[in-house]
Amino acid sequence: MSTTASASERFRERSDRIWQGLHAHPFITELAAGTLPIDKFRFFLEQDNLYLQDYARCLAMGAAKSRNEEELRYFITDLNQVVDQELPSNRALLKRVTEMGAADRGGASEMAPANVAYTSYMRSLALHGGPLEIMASLLPCAWSYIEIATALADGVDRDHPVYADWVGYFSLPQNVAMVADMRRDFDRLVHEEAPGRARWDEIDRIFAMSSRLEHQFWEMAYTFERWPDRAKDLAPP
Repeated sequence: MSTTASASERFRERSDRIWQGLHAHPFITELAAGTLPIDKFRFFLEQDNLYLQDYARCLAMGAAKSRNEEELRYFITDLNQVVDQELPSNRALLKRVTEMGAADRGGASEMAPANVAYTSYMRSLALHGGPLEIMASLLPCAWSYIEIATALADGVDRDHPVYADWVGYFSLPQNVAMVADMRRDFDRLVHEEAPGRARWDEIDRIFAMSSRLEHQFWEMAYTFERWPDRAKDLAPP
């Protein structure tokens, strides 16, 4: 990659193998084709609703640790979007898939192992890290959703009653613009705080780990991941 690339582009490139796995995951490819079983999408939405509450708490921690107006705006803008837009959108989609007959596979009862791993990682960084660490842990979530949805926008099954709407929400111009702003703020902070190799590598590891946990989140939803003692509960007929 060119040395003129932004920090976010360079971190994204270093994690490209992980991100290729996000785009190629069967949850995403089947969703685009309209063949993803609706039960899996319900499980995903239920787990995502639990995840987003902790994601929002981490944004609030970032806001509390902000040292200037620019950092405060970064966290507050994303926090408002999650609480006012994304969670309501998820709940509306969940209502629709439930009405379509999607089976209850226990997604709303508690966080699955991959969800606990992801949110625990973010919350640990929110507690012990500063604004840059928090940004690095949260950016792969927002950015990867926009990138995936944008890539699917022209190829998703438009006749599917819910999947096209999910893709449409994350490819809305205002959501694309918000993530572009997030990346610019992140790039600025990396430039200010991570000029040394050791610091750069630290942020790179955080970005890559959150990217891996994104992949595990899709895998969790696709396989109906449950805790071993819950594995037999709500099993498919």
